[in-house]
Amino acid sequence: MGEPRILIVGLGLIGGSLAAALKQNGFQGEILACDRDREEIERGIAMGIIDRGDTDLEPLLPGCSLVVLAVPVMAMEAVLNRLAVSSDERTIITDVGSTKGAIRDAAIRAFGDLPSRFVPGHPIAGSEKTGVEASDAELYRHHKVILTPDDDTDPDALRRVSALWVSCGADVLTMDIEHHDQVLAQTSHLPHLLAFSLVDTLARQDERLEIFRYAAGGFRDFTRIAGSDPVMWRDIFMANRDAVLAALDDFESGVARLRNAVVAGDGDAMLATFDRASHARRYFDTLLNQTSYQAGYQTMEHSKRRYRVAPGGSASGCIRVPGDKSVSHRSIMLGALAEGITEVTGFLEGEDSLATLQAFREMGVAIEGPHQGRVTIHGVGMHGLQKPAGPLYVGNAGTAMRLFAGLLAGQAFDTELTGDVSLTRRPMGRVADPLREMGAVIETAEGGRPPLMIRGGQALQGIDYDMPMASAQVKSCLLLAGMYAQGETRVREPAPTRDHTERMLNGFGYRVEREGDTAWLQGGGKLLAGPIDVPSDISSAAFFLVAAAITPGADLTLEHVGINPTRIGVINILQAMGADLTLANQHEVGGEPVADIRVRYAPLQGIEIPADQVPLAIDEFPALFIAAANASGTTRLRGAEELRVKESDRIQAMADGLTALGVENRVHDDGIDIVGRADDTADDGPLYGGGHVDSLGDHRIAMAFTVAGLRAADEILVEDCTNVATSFPGFLDLVKRLGMHVVEEAS
Repeated sequence: MGEPRILIVGLGLIGGSLAAALKQNGFQGEILACDRDREEIERGIAMGIIDRGDTDLEPLLPGCSLVVLAVPVMAMEAVLNRLAVSSDERTIITDVGSTKGAIRDAAIRAFGDLPSRFVPGHPIAGSEKTGVEASDAELYRHHKVILTPDDDTDPDALRRVSALWVSCGADVLTMDIEHHDQVLAQTSHLPHLLAFSLVDTLARQDERLEIFRYAAGGFRDFTRIAGSDPVMWRDIFMANRDAVLAALDDFESGVARLRNAVVAGDGDAMLATFDRASHARRYFDTLLNQTSYQAGYQTMEHSKRRYRVAPGGSASGCIRVPGDKSVSHRSIMLGALAEGITEVTGFLEGEDSLATLQAFREMGVAIEGPHQGRVTIHGVGMHGLQKPAGPLYVGNAGTAMRLFAGLLAGQAFDTELTGDVSLTRRPMGRVADPLREMGAVIETAEGGRPPLMIRGGQALQGIDYDMPMASAQVKSCLLLAGMYAQGETRVREPAPTRDHTERMLNGFGYRVEREGDTAWLQGGGKLLAGPIDVPSDISSAAFFLVAAAITPGADLTLEHVGINPTRIGVINILQAMGADLTLANQHEVGGEPVADIRVRYAPLQGIEIPADQVPLAIDEFPALFIAAANASGTTRLRGAEELRVKESDRIQAMADGLTALGVENRVHDDGIDIVGRADDTADDGPLYGGGHVDSLGDHRIAMAFTVAGLRAADEILVEDCTNVATSFPGFLDLVKRLGMHVVEEAS
């Protein structure tokens, strides 16, 4: 069998860049080109990106295993007609068109049906430049290429077209044709249409020379794409007419709303629109840094980060960790539903909290900030939320999804909740089932997992619910739904869980009663806005508490840490292990107790962790497992099966990591035994080795093994640390400031 031969039909920017990328990346075969302009072919040969070419298609087809159609959309059908007559039925055909429905229909007309070896494709890359001279071998690197196969597409053809783009450095994903055309109409076609229209409108003004002379960078940025090929874009708008018109209708409705706000001088409405757009744009950047593309509910992770942790280091000084994530979530939720303006300070600017903030913007709430932890929420009242335009994406935030389920069950409109790949694996039946008992209509994916479809307009009834497991998220979900239910909602928990929701509801003027193991409220009340000062997150502080507790010579103070009685399990457990830990400057802020925590090194002892402390430290156990690895003797944990269904199976993930470091452990269904150092181990030396640890994308696993480096003998390489930003922005800066040696790098 001879070397492979690829034919590119249309040697402009897209086709020429594909040829250049294949050559640069070592394609072992012959690259041919067909173009109606012979000079373009000659330039391509002179540039070294094609081997030969012709203005006629048929002479180039023999021996070609793959044909790439890179001609304008409206020219595709003519080329497909010629391929239907002249190409070998084994030849794979793909294209690069920006609209797929029209090309599929053209292929069916040409061939009689859609050939199984035709794989429609669309690289999401380009430039306003045109012609083969604009070819860029790096054009597709780290860009998306969407393939739109159907059920009858030949798997081998799909694999080979995918491999073609991967070899050019692209990220490849699949999507159905209708979804592709709808998404691209909104994200690509509509912006081009608006840019053409704006520049044309201004160019026809009498003052056009003055307008263009004084136009600033924003005008240049927005209108750059108006310099694109007019013929190509005419063809795209004609081919994707229906989807473009639908996108344009939505845009015109939005402009009309904004115009009405300007006419009426409605500052809150303008602020809601501007702030929602501003932060949506920033949040969009965050998503792009974390995922290659969102297609339906499937995200393809890329740009993963890992930590290279050098052994040793110190842990002394005075620091303040970011705000409490649980309180930050609830401050946005309750502030949005309150009457009046809520001023929040100390807000956690991590991805989970920002996802909650953005979701409420999408439901019509005007929110200013965050600016250095300050957020201003213009509440809309209990029944003032608006139906979002699409699914509410909450990223990695399990807390947000479960609490949202309760809030949204009582709204008049339908909503869909989705999240990232990690979140779609987490069980939601624990909230969906009791909400259904209240009268909510909720659909989940298989196994009770996200996404959640919540039907609005349901008449909720209060219930008396005994939780089968201790979960603050379930309790909070039902109390929030209870605000919209008729009668009383009572929730009984088998063990104490964090009570931020009860405290904050009372702080917002919504009375919640508590007696023993039961919390309850009456439906039909209202929330009143007020200031919130978010305390530092004890879950984030836990990594530094452990760092100081295990490091000889350490003396560390953590300021303004939340010490809610339902959250202090990590403090109680460390003190039981012998940690030198003291609280100072204790006071209350907005109903939440806070304190400065000082930790100095002292040798730790292994313990049997008391059962009543397990729910009070459920999120802090990854850090506590590292403390156990540094303690003398064995630490035993039982009754912690909840750790199995967090962002990862934290029991198994930590056990695997500890094993990689040489720390003996035994896993149980509901816990773990960790065998720490021997009594005769030197007090100031390394206590275990280094190794390669997979955090499984779980931020707490990644941070725990970063801290473990303080007493390691060798380097620890922690994989998949990208999600640390989810719960703890600035983590690396703090560990380095305290004297730990960590380098972040691409994996």
